[in-house]
Amino acid sequence: MPRIRCHYTDCIFLDEGYCSAAAVEIDPDTGCATYSPVDGPAAEAEWEEEEEELEEWEEEETDEEDLWADDEEDEF
Repeated sequence: MPRIRCHYTDCIFLDEGYCSAAAVEIDPDTGCATYSPVDGPAAEAEWEEEEEELEEWEEEETDEEDLWADDEEDEF
């Protein structure tokens, strides 16, 4: 049986990154017609955790860019 990798993070059929639905319908214009969002705070909490991780990465990138800028100024 083929496995379908799913990029939705809040679908009720999501099982370790793969779709567990018995049948999947894909619409080329709108995407997965089988998608059903999970109701409840668990999905929202997971989304908030991902947003926090992204913010941390952005802060780290900004810090690294500042270091590069300092190095370039020292060279001249």
